[in-house]
Amino acid sequence: MNIERMITMVVRMVLGRLVHKGVDAGIDYASRRGKRDDEMPREEMTPEERKRARAARQAAARAKQSAKMMRRMR
Repeated sequence: MNIERMITMVVRMVLGRLVHKGVDAGIDYASRRGKRDDEMPREEMTPEERKRARAARQAAARAKQSAKMMRRMR
């Protein structure tokens, strides 16, 4: 194996990890609708807001899982 192929392999691994972190960060941001976690503590949420927040977290987890599966398929 020549040095060029080794460098390419390392660069692809690093870029793959960066893309993975970027996708996860984007999904988390979208599930919070641009709000920070500390803007609305759980105690101040109404039951409806808690239900929506829980549903958003579950949807984000499913999206992350599907994105992970798609990355593995490629």
